[in-house]
Amino acid sequence: MDNTLYFGDNLEILRHHINDESIDLIYLDPPFNSNRDYNVIFKEATGEEFEAQLRAFSDSWHWTPATQQALEEMTESAPSKLVDLINGFISVLGHNDITVYLVMMAIRLVELHRALKPTGSLYLHCDPTASHYLRIVLDTI
Repeated sequence: MDNTLYFGDNLEILRHHINDESIDLIYLDPPFNSNRDYNVIFKEATGEEFEAQLRAFSDSWHWTPATQQALEEMTESAPSKLVDLINGFISVLGHNDITVYLVMMAIRLVELHRALKPTGSLYLHCDPTASHYLRIVLDTI
């Protein structure tokens, strides 16, 4: 795999294109669960903001069938301690934006761990609303 750029959901890319223990460094800068929409703002040639904007992404999370499917996939394939942890979060916190975020992050973090070399490093950029939960998820993985 030389000089390849992948575009898409990192879960699918990891599962179909990245070998076990093949990555030296992972820098992960996921959405933060900020409950905001982020736009690409265009500017006029003069530098002034133009009225046209495109929504780049929405950083809000809701329990959907995709979330339930990810949880079921994790239950079948992830380490049992991680499944217990995520189910514990759901039991205590309910089906809400933070537990959706944790489910979607946990299933990806398992794949990232699989791809990371034993001597590799993972840097996770996150905000204070989820950092303590993500730390426990990473420790469990």
